[in-house]
Amino acid sequence: MSALIIDTDAGVDDALALMLALAHPEAEVVGVTAVGGNVPLAHVVPNVFEVLHVMGAEGVPVFPGAREPLLPGERVHATEFHGEDGLGDYPNRRARVRPEPEPAAVAVARLARERPGELTLVALGPLTNLALALRLEPELPRLLRRLVVMGGAHTARGNTPRWAAEFNFYYDPEAAQMVAQAFPEITLVTWETTLAHPISWEEHARLAALDTPRARFFAAITRRTLGFLEAHGAPGLLIPDPLAMVAALDPGAVTAEARHRLWVETCGEHSRGQSLLDYGRSGLEPNARVVTGFDRARVLERFRQALAG
Repeated sequence: MSALIIDTDAGVDDALALMLALAHPEAEVVGVTAVGGNVPLAHVVPNVFEVLHVMGAEGVPVFPGAREPLLPGERVHATEFHGEDGLGDYPNRRARVRPEPEPAAVAVARLARERPGELTLVALGPLTNLALALRLEPELPRLLRRLVVMGGAHTARGNTPRWAAEFNFYYDPEAAQMVAQAFPEITLVTWETTLAHPISWEEHARLAALDTPRARFFAAITRRTLGFLEAHGAPGLLIPDPLAMVAALDPGAVTAEARHRLWVETCGEHSRGQSLLDYGRSGLEPNARVVTGFDRARVLERFRQALAG
């Protein structure tokens, strides 16, 4: 049984990752923490509740977290990709939105202390909540069983106005750097790995055609994203956060990885937010397992299982 805390900025791919976790028969989602990123926090929290409603998991507690990065400054939401609401401009909302009063960072620290060595934290958005939790509980890296992060660009092929930076690290570089330096081991799923493992248009069509409420939700929330990706020549639906969730739920689906020491650049006209990997020059122990390969069949099977219910 995998016990998970999922930290999310609840865009479309976050929603799909949540669905994979909630459908997994051996996963226990003990809490979802919300952070501003893909869209403002005011949209993130309702989006999480909509996914919980679709999946029949309304009992999972949701903890609102950081609205802004640690430091003021440049930031851009990703509404072109995710829609103005972050959920593909999804019109059929039915969920009751009842977040917990406890802030996300406080909840992460508390849950880790209550269940030491048991919890995997899957971070799907900017790392602001996790950085704040580290300030509240410096022993957090020891208390968590595992940390899986969707973030970074291991060959500096970014997707933001800072050319070398991936979105989650770009949005709050200081938080990403704090987390990178605090944890002795991070499983990292990067933007380049995302680009190498899309769901093809044909595979997406087959999944969307499954005659279930979950599949209809999947089709509805990905429709806008598909239009954006097709217009930009993508080979299929990009699934960064679901890949990170698969790495957390099914480590056997990872077919290739490399170990490096990780830093996150906090300065630079083009490099602020860039993930920097050491290839043995620092003399420091590696702290990142950079995932570069997935078993595509196992990833697709996770989607089929999640959408068939």
